[in-house]
Amino acid sequence: MLIGCPKEIKPQEFRVGLTPNAVKEIILNGHKVLMEKDAGAGSGFSDQLYKEAGAKVVQSAEEIFSQSEMIVKVKEPQRIERKMLKESQLLFTYLHLAPDPDQTHDLLESKCTAIAYETVTDDHGGLPLLAPMSEVAGRLAPQVGAWTLQKANGGRGILLGGVPGVEPAKVTIIGGGVVGTNAAKVALGMGADVTVLERSIIRMRQLDDIFGGNVKTIFANAGNTADQLVTADLLIGAVLVPGATAPMLVTRSQLSSMKPGAAIVDVAIDQGGCFETSKATTHEDPIYNIDGIIHYCVANMPGAVARTSTIALGNATMPFILSLANKGWRKACKENKHLLNGLNVHLGNITYKAVGEALDLKFISPESALSI
Repeated sequence: MLIGCPKEIKPQEFRVGLTPNAVKEIILNGHKVLMEKDAGAGSGFSDQLYKEAGAKVVQSAEEIFSQSEMIVKVKEPQRIERKMLKESQLLFTYLHLAPDPDQTHDLLESKCTAIAYETVTDDHGGLPLLAPMSEVAGRLAPQVGAWTLQKANGGRGILLGGVPGVEPAKVTIIGGGVVGTNAAKVALGMGADVTVLERSIIRMRQLDDIFGGNVKTIFANAGNTADQLVTADLLIGAVLVPGATAPMLVTRSQLSSMKPGAAIVDVAIDQGGCFETSKATTHEDPIYNIDGIIHYCVANMPGAVARTSTIALGNATMPFILSLANKGWRKACKENKHLLNGLNVHLGNITYKAVGEALDLKFISPESALSI
């Protein structure tokens, strides 16, 4: 199979879909790889490294999209890229379709087959291709939140960990999954007073064991969430419904109950965000002020630490890339129900229920798509 990897063109996206080591593995399995010139530069991987790994480096994305049987990316294809997709082509990347009708309609029109990293599952009920980026984003959230809280950025002007004689910032995290756990780990390490809102009693017990009681856990309901807003200096949204639009947990009217200059970091922004006032921002212009509350809603947070993120993502995607290349997508998905769960679009059909429901569009089962 001929596999192509274009340079990411979403603003301030420095990750790349394939590392040189991944290219070596693919070629050892008897396939060919096209890399767009400078695709790996933002992650510290030169064209020479890809050439040494056996890839052919081409000058343009047009060459990648016109020749490749499978396209491997990081972020969802941008409008200009979507116009180059074609029937019988396989796209393997993050998609986040539920809050993005324009992308969804373009993918349907292209009639390509698209498998989304974020809905591939595993035997443990997890999301193995989302998890590494969730870990990165979770660990970044307190870091960027601390920066957002600085007075020069419009924040309250407080230090996350405080100093002797001055209490630390209160960090409230909504969601105790991969993002929330990693956010709590870093926030606690920075000396903050950390509370996690979570709906699963079992998960709260696990968090209590993980953190030895140093992180407070509170059942996530509307009343408890409202109470936490009053005291939070930094609020981190870390909720996820796989493949679906993120639930809206905090309304604009509730912002008035928060401290002036408090900060919000919405890690769920890729799926539409979990705060009513959330809107996607970029690393170039990451924050904005609504009603005195400073919002950080960068839609590709892991792109800020591109090298770490690229290597972590590549470790997770490599077995799936090889399976798709070695067997073809139909056989690979037929033999692996977890990979089949990643199928979102095929031949003009939505094949993921949560996406169809979110956008009020017809959908078919991924199983039925295998025979089309």
